[in-house]
Amino acid sequence: MNKIDTAPIAAWLTTQGLKGTDESEILQGFCDRCVAAGLPLSRALALIDTLHPVYEGRAFQWDSREPVDSVFDYEPTVEGNAAENWKRSAFHHLRETNGDEIRRRIGLGEPLDFYMLDTLLAAGHRDYVAMIHRFAQDSHIGEMDCFYSNWTTLEEEGFTEAHLEALRSLVPVLALAIKAGSLNRISHTIARVYLGEDAATRVLQGRISRGRAERISAVLWFSDLQSFTRITESLAPDEIIPFLNEYADAVISAIHEAGGNVLKLIGDGTLAIFKAEDREEACGQALRAERLLRAKLDALNARRAAEGRPTTMVYLGLHIGDVFYGNIGSADRLDFTVIGPAVNEVSRIASLCRFVDRPVLMSSPFVSAAPPPRDRELVSVGRYALRGVKLAQELFTLMPLPDEAATPRLAAPSL
Repeated sequence: MNKIDTAPIAAWLTTQGLKGTDESEILQGFCDRCVAAGLPLSRALALIDTLHPVYEGRAFQWDSREPVDSVFDYEPTVEGNAAENWKRSAFHHLRETNGDEIRRRIGLGEPLDFYMLDTLLAAGHRDYVAMIHRFAQDSHIGEMDCFYSNWTTLEEEGFTEAHLEALRSLVPVLALAIKAGSLNRISHTIARVYLGEDAATRVLQGRISRGRAERISAVLWFSDLQSFTRITESLAPDEIIPFLNEYADAVISAIHEAGGNVLKLIGDGTLAIFKAEDREEACGQALRAERLLRAKLDALNARRAAEGRPTTMVYLGLHIGDVFYGNIGSADRLDFTVIGPAVNEVSRIASLCRFVDRPVLMSSPFVSAAPPPRDRELVSVGRYALRGVKLAQELFTLMPLPDEAATPRLAAPSL
């Protein structure tokens, strides 16, 4: 067979890598171009580890005969069936032997000694090649230390030497293009996980200059857990983080589902903002987040109580005001956050929840801007002097529904 012209395919891959094209689109386009150039691929699988709080990596698939899920995330391969399947794979064999390539001509009687080879043979595939392309040690991000791929053909006699030569020439360029796309995705994941959606978007748009901040009007949310210190003092050390994570997940997911942005986690405390341009809409989002949170806490506490594990509730302060939103810090360590008197005030409001025996308190400016609750009344709990704030503020809470009357109220700590 004549040598395959790989130059146009390599040039296309380079362009896609520079553009930061989605990894699954790169693999699809690559395989289609290979087939058109005379390389008889029938199935392809590419994997690259990632840096993500839940998943170990991402896989991309292509099949010449039928539609397949072109991308899926895979969980850690350190236990259970995932670990067993990984140990049986050709990729694990290559890592253990420090190899770069392994081939099995499965349609010509060679052993089916790796995971999925029997399935591939039953589907009509005749030849199988697996490859690893390793990254330099100092370019690792998390576990993303190499690019895995495997390739099959339906050709009766399998891949020819010309086919293999083309693959060996092109797959490193494919690996580089997909690595570029993955790095782009990882940078967004890291920024979003540690900064929040809105702040991450601003930072990735280039707003990282120290002191660069804008004045915005926003609804401020500050919440923390009831009796967190007392509860954690009685927990086994390995139970503290799971306890905190479960309640943090309830708070954060409620905020996000309602359209808010979490800016900071401070121990058991959460600072968030709702910055819809319309003040009433932003207040409405915060109230929706509060309703979502209570529902999530009811379900979480019911489950934990049934398991004989400690439960708690969330104290919440809501306020609205002007803040500066942007970069604060030194030349080499910045924090993208909000600052201003309103931030201090909302944390003081939240801290008063335990003393007035209510799970949520709202400032007068928030109540003035908020839409009337659909299902509860706003009731004044009186005027209070907030620590560090000159003028006393009238604070409000939500009147319980009639069917909440039998629900025990939060116990105020002994003073």
